[in-house]
Amino acid sequence: MTPLPSADELLDRAHVVALPMRVRFRGVDVREVLLLDGPSGWGEFAPFVEYADDESARWLDAAIEAAYAAWPAPVRDAVPVNATVPAVPVGRVPDVLARFDGCTTAKVKVAERGQTLRDDIDRVAAVRAAMGPSARVRVDANGAWDVESAADALTLLAAYDLEYAEQPCATVEELVELRTSLVRRGTDVLIAADESIRKAEDPLRVARLGAADVVVVKVAPLGGVARALEIVEACGLPAVVSSALDTSVGIAAGVALAAALPTLDHACGLGTVGLFERDVSATPLRPTAGLLPIGRAAPDPEALAALAAPADRRQWWRDRLVRCHALLASGGTR
Repeated sequence: MTPLPSADELLDRAHVVALPMRVRFRGVDVREVLLLDGPSGWGEFAPFVEYADDESARWLDAAIEAAYAAWPAPVRDAVPVNATVPAVPVGRVPDVLARFDGCTTAKVKVAERGQTLRDDIDRVAAVRAAMGPSARVRVDANGAWDVESAADALTLLAAYDLEYAEQPCATVEELVELRTSLVRRGTDVLIAADESIRKAEDPLRVARLGAADVVVVKVAPLGGVARALEIVEACGLPAVVSSALDTSVGIAAGVALAAALPTLDHACGLGTVGLFERDVSATPLRPTAGLLPIGRAAPDPEALAALAAPADRRQWWRDRLVRCHALLASGGTR
């Protein structure tokens, strides 16, 4: 475990930025991020604003690991990534896919509040048509469906040859029930667990209860690269490394995890920097030929200045860091 620097030291190294999004994603139009400049490199602290401090503290642990420690040794030179298609109208699908150079896998957001299943079907159909029959297409519902709705939706979406469905229902128990329901219907769709891993007190329940075929892991919510690697190994299921609307600094940590996995059978959800109008790095970590390179990312000083958050938001993030640091210092979340 990385030794915990003082809160004052972290504040001295902190930069708060606000990145406008090209398209609304997870209800976010502007992504706020606190970056830490440490002796090992840069770390990223960016739990979504609605997250409570006890959950957010793990994100601070991951940022401290990145800024102060070494990451596990890689076993591959590059990491394949997927395109990410937000819940956009069908007409915007080609434009979104064009930002992901060479990607042969796409993750499509479904079950968006205010939209219908018909919207989801049309969006997935547009992605399949644009990418062709050999591409892999996965959907992500962020736990929005109940079991019956998920079974109905996936039975229809299965016509588009889904790679898997990510977090179709909210709870582990619902995922177990859904997998049984799909088998009874003869619907062949694999289930991936995301929130049931990263937001769980016991992320290994997914594997113990047979709730998923694939686990989706994110570095920051799990407390860092080393901790995430331990969880993947303990689950014993194929893993996909994903991002949480990270800048290139956070993406580099995800790439480090994916590069260290013993096996990697699925493209990773780490190609999301293109969803920003501008990244903090002068050389953003965007896929080339569907791949991301291994290595740390550093912000460009001009970008830090241009993207600096307003003074009140900078103070909000600094106060949040102090509260989360106190939780880490108490040992409650480490």
